Amino acid sequence: MTDTQRDILSAGFSLTLIALAAFVMHRFFLPLIWAGILCVATWPLYRRMRERFGRHHIVAAAVLTLLLAAVFIIPVLLGVAQAAKQAPELANYVVTANTDGIPVPAFIQHLPVIGDSITEWWQATLSQPHGLSHLMSDREINGFHSASDMIKVAGVGFMHRLVNFGLAFLCLFFFYKDGEVLNCQITAIGSHWFGQVRWGHYAQKIPTAIRATVNGLVLVGLAEGVLIGIGYALAGLPSAALWAAATGILAIIPFGAPLAFLGAAGLLAFKGAIPAAIAVAAWGGVVLFVADHFVRPGIIGNATRLPFLAVLFGILGGVETLGLVGLFIGPVVMVLFVTLWHEAHPETDVGSPVAKPR
Repeated sequence: MTDTQRDILSAGFSLTLIALAAFVMHRFFLPLIWAGILCVATWPLYRRMRERFGRHHIVAAAVLTLLLAAVFIIPVLLGVAQAAKQAPELANYVVTANTDGIPVPAFIQHLPVIGDSITEWWQATLSQPHGLSHLMSDREINGFHSASDMIKVAGVGFMHRLVNFGLAFLCLFFFYKDGEVLNCQITAIGSHWFGQVRWGHYAQKIPTAIRATVNGLVLVGLAEGVLIGIGYALAGLPSAALWAAATGILAIIPFGAPLAFLGAAGLLAFKGAIPAAIAVAAWGGVVLFVADHFVRPGIIGNATRLPFLAVLFGILGGVETLGLVGLFIGPVVMVLFVTLWHEAHPETDVGSPVAKPR
């Protein structure tokens, strides 16, 4: 056997092992990715905690993992508890609305200019029996004959996500515990294949991009939820805390917050509180404008030195192709792409989308 044949067989054997490992582990990719994102984003905090615990790095990893889990679990439990109280009523309303139709609210009929058009559309769709199901692309509402059917489906989905949640934090503990060893192994492999200088140039961009994205998306989104939630409470919206939590989660996605605060405004208007509905919509628009046009691009763009369009397309494109986890993977991909772009054109300023004349 020649050396070339041996190299081909060796490469085929390696690729086969990689493919088999990916096939066996594909169910756990999502928890692994979430654990990796959380680990990279909070690694400086882990290092400080490890210094405080001395040599007990396992204790530091366990404590920080439990703290982060509590940060996620406590709001989720509060939201689930609040939602559980209203789930039967909401499910009954959805099933009844789909079966019998939804009458046109009185305020819509009196809207200037567009009132007649909306009323006509509403009567042709939502007011008709099973009209709500025709708006759902999957047509699943047709299969719901009672509130218990909807609650069972929601419960199965919740348990599936709960399992992923637990696996992600289990992986996070081991990432903290063995993070330095794993980083050394990844660095050695990357340096072997791409060269030490080039690999180091790219590798240092990834943690910066992830931390900037976490700060710019998650923290700013949660702050939007708190600020808009205050408006909900002042406007007298039922279950204001639950609506605020939903707003904070949707606000993590750019342009997602309007789905929440406009829905809240619509609910207030449906109940006849027109001034409160207008106030909620206006306050939500102000908070959204400031956050999405000044705070969020500044945090992400300044840290990663990405142009605004690269930040926007990275976030939106990541969500569209990869789901929620794409919020964080998309900006990382754009950072690496822009780094490659300027590697080919070193005279171009990294923070500018075009080359500056000398």
